[in-house]
Amino acid sequence: MAAEAGAAAVQADVSDVAQARALVEQSGELDILVNNAGLTRDGLLPRMQDADWREVIETNLSGTFYTCRAAARGMMKRRRGSIVNIASIVGLHGNAGQTNYSASKAGIIGFTKALARELGGRGVRANVVAPGYVDTRLTDVIPDELKEGMLTSTPLGRFGQPEDVAGAVRFLCSDEASFITGEVVLVDGGLGM
Repeated sequence: MAAEAGAAAVQADVSDVAQARALVEQSGELDILVNNAGLTRDGLLPRMQDADWREVIETNLSGTFYTCRAAARGMMKRRRGSIVNIASIVGLHGNAGQTNYSASKAGIIGFTKALARELGGRGVRANVVAPGYVDTRLTDVIPDELKEGMLTSTPLGRFGQPEDVAGAVRFLCSDEASFITGEVVLVDGGLGM
């Protein structure tokens, strides 16, 4: 798919600082950075394993930090760029059994707001897209009774599709969003209002 688009695909584990830095370096001169890596290791807090906490925080939050740090200098030097970090509605409202995931996504929101303040004077924008429940491998594991409850609570009455999230990201990366920074765009069918 990358070749068809005239791009290159580079694979890395963003929870590893060296791999995250190499990912950005191999990608060349970046005008846009989208941090979408994420995973869950759900479990109630009293039974959550330390490794499950660390893996989610390291991938979701630290990975975002590592790639942003690696890309920021070049963007600042060129005085342009757009960073979009993917969080989640869970980062705003929490979810039982997901203290680690909720913390990582809430951290991304705070991190991005601070980043927008740091980089704005150099022409670099930083925003967040916070999806609700989107049909992906991440939500495939949700039990049917919970899915039904989510659908009932979502005013649009459906799960989102990856294209819904991609549209918001595309907009925030475009020149049409040139005066938008430090914002959290909910793509959740109204679930979070």
